[in-house]
Amino acid sequence: MDPARVTAQMAAIEAAALTGDQEALKRNVEAMNDDFRRAIKLPDGTRRVDPEAARAAARKVEGVRSVVWLDRENLFVIVDRNELRSYATIDRICKALEPLGDTLGVVVNLQSGAATTGDELEILSRNCQLAPGDRALLSRPRQIDVISPEIRAQHKANQALAEDEELRARQEEALRIIEQTTPEPGKHRPD
Repeated sequence: MDPARVTAQMAAIEAAALTGDQEALKRNVEAMNDDFRRAIKLPDGTRRVDPEAARAAARKVEGVRSVVWLDRENLFVIVDRNELRSYATIDRICKALEPLGDTLGVVVNLQSGAATTGDELEILSRNCQLAPGDRALLSRPRQIDVISPEIRAQHKANQALAEDEELRARQEEALRIIEQTTPEPGKHRPD
């Protein structure tokens, strides 16, 4: 929280209390409470996003094929093209949900329905108001991908090693063929 803003809010609360302006007092206390809640990344439980309204709003975003809630926090969305599996699409979905309540309590999990490789199939996840990997207070991380990132990374490393070994074997075979078919200097091969 910004110390100057807190000081200004405290002064406004004190002034409203001293003048007996109950409406200003209530408004300033609520604003300070909202700033504090945001600073600690706590979703507003009084403004929860309605699940069915959120599904309908997310379905209207370009390229969205299907939408389902996995739990009260995780919205799972499948898009119809690989290029739509992006944080920009998550941003558009979150924008569509904003009028419905506090999106700090929503994590969008996005997958491509056109995926043909493991990388394309990987799910992007992000809280609507936070950076990738950041979680709201009291939010439990949930493994949505069937294959964990650690296993996927190990598989890629194994594939790269196998490709290196295959390339080395092909190079050795090519060298062997060249050596077998190249005459030694001074000797001619019979035709």
